[in-house]
Amino acid sequence: FNDLISADSPLIGIEPSAILTFRDEYIRLAKDKKSAEKIAENAFTIEEFFKNEIEKGSIQFNSFSDVSKNIKIHGHCHQKALSSIEATFAMLNLPKNSTVTIYNSGCCGMAGSFGYEQEHYDISMQMGEDTLFSKVRTTDDTTIIAAAGTSCRHQIFDGTNRKASHPVTILKNYLI
Repeated sequence: FNDLISADSPLIGIEPSAILTFRDEYIRLAKDKKSAEKIAENAFTIEEFFKNEIEKGSIQFNSFSDVSKNIKIHGHCHQKALSSIEATFAMLNLPKNSTVTIYNSGCCGMAGSFGYEQEHYDISMQMGEDTLFSKVRTTDDTTIIAAAGTSCRHQIFDGTNRKASHPVTILKNYLI
């Protein structure tokens, strides 16, 4: 990636745990630290990329439907630790009549494949029950649930029988 990634050609990812690895683990593991740092500086979640483009004026609200929708965001643990949910919030607020709020929730409990491992299943579900599942269960059925993490979306469905969508999918559905 060293010769491909730059400010003009950033590395953009849709899975927080995968793309944010370039900002954290990769720098510590790479032999060429300078190159790893250059890649890290130009690695963005898709939500961060959208937020930057919105701030530049490259993406504007008039490309999206003004249908009124309520959206609740569950933040991925990697986003909470290494980035922020603020970019997702900004991106999903782009359509004029969307009402976006962020769940005050902890970890969903899945942690990649952790929750699918038999010996971790019960603790994984207990973690989801701690704060997230009850909030999702009490969320109106017409409210869209956003979760950037693949494992988060699976855990939300398994624990609540509610479908969560990736923020990019939600924004795509707003396109005119």
